[in-house]
Amino acid sequence: MPKTYADINAKIQAGKAVVVTAEEMIGIVEEDGAAKAAERVDVVTTGTFAPMCSSGAMLNTGHTTPRMRFTKVWLNEVPAYAGLAAVDFYIGATELPENDPRNRNHPGLFSYGGAHVIEDLIAGRDVRMVAEAYPTDCYPRQDLETLINIGDLNQAYLLNPRNAYQNYGVAVNLNEDRDIYTYMGVVQADLGSASFCSAGQLSPMLNDPYYRTIGIGTRLYLGGGVGYVYFQGTQHNPTEARAENGVPMGGAGTIGVVGDMNQMRSDLVVGVSMYGYGVSLALGLGIPIPILDEDMARYTAVKDEDIVAPVLDYSREYPYREGGPLGHVSYAQLKSGHIEVRGRKVPTTPLSSYVRAQAIAEELKEWIQAGEFLLSQPAELLPSADSGQGFKSLNERPFNNGGVV
Repeated sequence: MPKTYADINAKIQAGKAVVVTAEEMIGIVEEDGAAKAAERVDVVTTGTFAPMCSSGAMLNTGHTTPRMRFTKVWLNEVPAYAGLAAVDFYIGATELPENDPRNRNHPGLFSYGGAHVIEDLIAGRDVRMVAEAYPTDCYPRQDLETLINIGDLNQAYLLNPRNAYQNYGVAVNLNEDRDIYTYMGVVQADLGSASFCSAGQLSPMLNDPYYRTIGIGTRLYLGGGVGYVYFQGTQHNPTEARAENGVPMGGAGTIGVVGDMNQMRSDLVVGVSMYGYGVSLALGLGIPIPILDEDMARYTAVKDEDIVAPVLDYSREYPYREGGPLGHVSYAQLKSGHIEVRGRKVPTTPLSSYVRAQAIAEELKEWIQAGEFLLSQPAELLPSADSGQGFKSLNERPFNNGGVV
């Protein structure tokens, strides 16, 4: 008999819900089958901890005396975007200080950026703020220099346009002479390494491949606190090719998420310096998946050996969009420590932490078992493959008589 969100939440509130992690669900379905597992289990928890570049923080300081409408803001010398209302501003995770040498001395170190500012705020550290403005009758003040702390702010919340990518490519380097420096880390020359970035069988959106329970309003675990899906993430692509089990064979769905930074922990929201590339934000995220029926039980029992990802050459194919994948490998192979590419054994290096993904899924499980975390039914599910909302890529358009055709 199918279950509803109301059924499951009533069991959570009564302390009777059966909650397991996605790892545990694999064994339950193998032993009892999907039908019996669906009757027995109410919620499956997932988790991931990995760099998620498309992230940032929305901040509001409260008004100064005299009042001021910020037009330029720097936090620990990192620029924030202030083209909003008076004292609202947004700092992106990958933003760099204006004096950062970047890759002028390649490969650059990228020792500090927006993600580190966000981590500092969540850790309760003081951050130096400088702001400029032009005067108006209602906002006469023109400059500000002060220290701010998360406790001083009216609002501080993560507002991330693209997180929790549903599968992703594996980066290798076919260049025989030169290591390359990418958002997938340093990828060694001549197939010297293969970088991957997913928790595989614990990854949130791989456990709900068709987005049957994930959408606008989904409550989730975000950085050690509670967050929500506010919309489909940028580059959401439900039309990616899928295996027979429904799991996409490359980068597919994404989610936009939001959450209160005051609830978060700095060990789960971490500024990351990507050597030779830039700055990113390593983020812990978990989604509880309600087991509404037998199909959801089957989906949440997906195993690493049943999830495949494309192997991409990041020296030519990825940056210049030349050619296609060199093949597909499973997450079981990736986690074994090596894969085979063009007949050669290539060591693998994960950017995501499976140990932290396990800890996130376990902590979320404990919250639900304690009745501290109820499931929210989405107001609207994410677009699926039949929605017609696939990913569109920008192609250069030819000029005709000086105009864009």
